[in-house]
Amino acid sequence: MSERLGRYELVSRLGRGGMAEVWRARALSGARPGVMYAIKRLLPQLENDPEAVQSFVQGARLAQRLSHPNVVDVHEVGEDAGRWFQVMDLVDGRDVAQIIKRCQAQRIAWPLDFALFLTRTLCEALDCAHRATGPTGEPLDLVHCDVAPSNVFVSRTGDIKLGDFGVARARIDSGAAEFYGKPYYVSPEALEGQLTPAMDLWGAGVVLYELLTLRRPFVGENAEALFARVREGRFEPASALRAELPPEVDQVVQRALAKNPADRFADARAFASALAGLYVYLLEQVRWEREKAEAREKVRTEVVAALAHDIKQPLTSILGYVEI
Repeated sequence: MSERLGRYELVSRLGRGGMAEVWRARALSGARPGVMYAIKRLLPQLENDPEAVQSFVQGARLAQRLSHPNVVDVHEVGEDAGRWFQVMDLVDGRDVAQIIKRCQAQRIAWPLDFALFLTRTLCEALDCAHRATGPTGEPLDLVHCDVAPSNVFVSRTGDIKLGDFGVARARIDSGAAEFYGKPYYVSPEALEGQLTPAMDLWGAGVVLYELLTLRRPFVGENAEALFARVREGRFEPASALRAELPPEVDQVVQRALAKNPADRFADARAFASALAGLYVYLLEQVRWEREKAEAREKVRTEVVAALAHDIKQPLTSILGYVEI
């Protein structure tokens, strides 16, 4: 017999993390009966932890302040017999961490254009969060705090969504001696308890690096070693792991992962703009190379035809089509 949670029927479990588990669920009543949703339920062992409940509820309510096509909508946050849950849009697809693992297993490089496009979309979603306002228009200074591949979703129809604001914070609520998020994606200043949008941009930079190389820029034998490398801010250039990457891509990654937040992109909108410009530039480069290849093939065809028919004319005009 299926389990019920409020007016929803839990159909199948989609995943489990350190704080909550996510279920595919069906609405049994309300405005849209029969519609499938994703329900995030606080783990049973945390239901009596006031701090965990507060964090869970606060993250959901902050997410409800956002309206953006690339942010997972949170429709409801509620409680049923002591069980806290969030009702979200169901993204029919995979999270980026799962896709990266598949690429690693099959030794398939993530396409460069899609890496740039996905990270640009992620930055646009972060820009929405960072500019969010409260009920009276006051800035919320919202920080996601957990930008990582497992929180970015790609649907079967190609939609890209940023989700899981479970540890999101408004800066006014932050403590000075703690950091949030997954260790591999935490920024140097976040390790010192500084909670600013810059930490989200750092996370987006790490995601971009991982898409390009299928490796994380900062690793360590344990948390202490990992954090030491993050604080040093030194990592292997992406092009050293993927030789065909142009220097312009390295420059964007280096800026996104600069040790000093002041040396990074000013905000998520600036990061997205840089990626958009780079995307267009690379597309133009591909188009130019294709046109040159087509022109060379035209030259070769005309030269072969001329020689085959023993045409006694200079080939200068033919070779003038393109620089050989």
